[in-house]
Amino acid sequence: MTINAANNYQPLPLRAQILHGVGAVAYGIKDNGFAYFLLLFYSTVVGLESALVGTALLIAMVLDAISDPVIGYWSDRTRSRWGRRHPFMYASAFPVAVCYAFLWSPPDWSSQGLFLYLLVMAVLIRTLITLFETPSSSLLPELTLDYDERTAVQSWRLFFAWTGGTALAVIMFGFLLVPTASQPIGTLNRDGYEIYGWLAAGLMFLSIMISTLGTQKYVRYFGPEQAPTRGSLAGAFGEIKETLFDKNFFALILSSISGSVATGLTAALSFLMLTYFWQFSSPQIFYWTALVVVSAVLGMLIAPRVARLLGKKRAVLVLGVLAFTIQPLPVLLRLLDVLPANGDPSLFPIIVTINTLDLGLIIAMQAVLGSMVADLVEQAQVTTGRRSEGVFFAAMTFVRKTNQGLGVFFAGLMLQWVDFPEGSAPSEVSPDVLWNLGATLIPSQCILWALMLWALFYYRIDRERHQANLAQLQR
Repeated sequence: MTINAANNYQPLPLRAQILHGVGAVAYGIKDNGFAYFLLLFYSTVVGLESALVGTALLIAMVLDAISDPVIGYWSDRTRSRWGRRHPFMYASAFPVAVCYAFLWSPPDWSSQGLFLYLLVMAVLIRTLITLFETPSSSLLPELTLDYDERTAVQSWRLFFAWTGGTALAVIMFGFLLVPTASQPIGTLNRDGYEIYGWLAAGLMFLSIMISTLGTQKYVRYFGPEQAPTRGSLAGAFGEIKETLFDKNFFALILSSISGSVATGLTAALSFLMLTYFWQFSSPQIFYWTALVVVSAVLGMLIAPRVARLLGKKRAVLVLGVLAFTIQPLPVLLRLLDVLPANGDPSLFPIIVTINTLDLGLIIAMQAVLGSMVADLVEQAQVTTGRRSEGVFFAAMTFVRKTNQGLGVFFAGLMLQWVDFPEGSAPSEVSPDVLWNLGATLIPSQCILWALMLWALFYYRIDRERHQANLAQLQR
């Protein structure tokens, strides 16, 4: 079907939107595990230095910079009985699940051996998740051409991504990371992490297969056809370069990089902050984690409505200013000694309410940003004559994964900077160390968020421009 089918456009069925979104559970589980648990597990449980954990993930991220656009470009030009994207999605399901399970069951090796093990597993998992996530994400502009419906479809995808990762985190804190006779601190329970790895692997496999099978017929109907091209590897990278050197995309990618690093930094330190800075109990951390589902629902409801009301660019700016003003407030107020002391019954309701609302705004903003990427496809097609969904979404998948690479890397450096003790109980960490950690985190977050919002001012595709692109492609 060509772009001219927009004349006979019909809304995408809700069933298709949900099935497309279900696939994000796999990435959500992997993203949640890498962002929230990996640094904590390998540094405080396994005993690998924080800086080495961050370095391993940073190296894997650099290698990802090559594999991501290659997979995206490859999927753009693949032709098969299953379509352009689905062969990659089917191929990723089993190997990524197995590798993810083994990540959380490391051997009893030396620091050098553990570093290499983590590096190899991280590279494999990041590459294999790209094999699914990039083609799956690239289905969005194929499934619908409608400016507003794209935000709704992306909101479902973000909802499942966040709830998928959160569901596993809830299970972690509710049933797996619990105190035992040999380990009184639940977050240091190594057996819990190993069980989590296998449980997560099974859910990742199921979500990938359900989404891939479920979206097959919809993509055949809505997906645009394009003759495959042949050429050299240099020619392929030349096409990728031409596609990605769009000014609107550059603004979006710069914004997303800053936002992803800030998100990754915050996520990598999240459970350390909950355990040590706020000294919340295991049940409190359990409730904190479970309320992310509420944030995901808020984000899913807010994103399409605000984008329809304000337009996508203005919606992201408004949501971003609100979210990034609220986010550092609890830590700042604690440093100023305004909030109740740790252990006070009123402290947890205050902090968790602020976090739930703030995270809902961030999820809504992420959904609108994803929809903005989809609108780049027709803009690039007008310029280059090619539909390059895979290339665009490969770049964005890579950026999203920088929140584990650069984010965890900087988090590891930050922990070393403040001389955070590894494997210590919350009562054993000096108040000065905790104060320095909070005082270092706040300006780091604010600088990164400010860069993110500044870059968005250079994005120029609005509703009218998108409709003009569709009209030109029809002609």
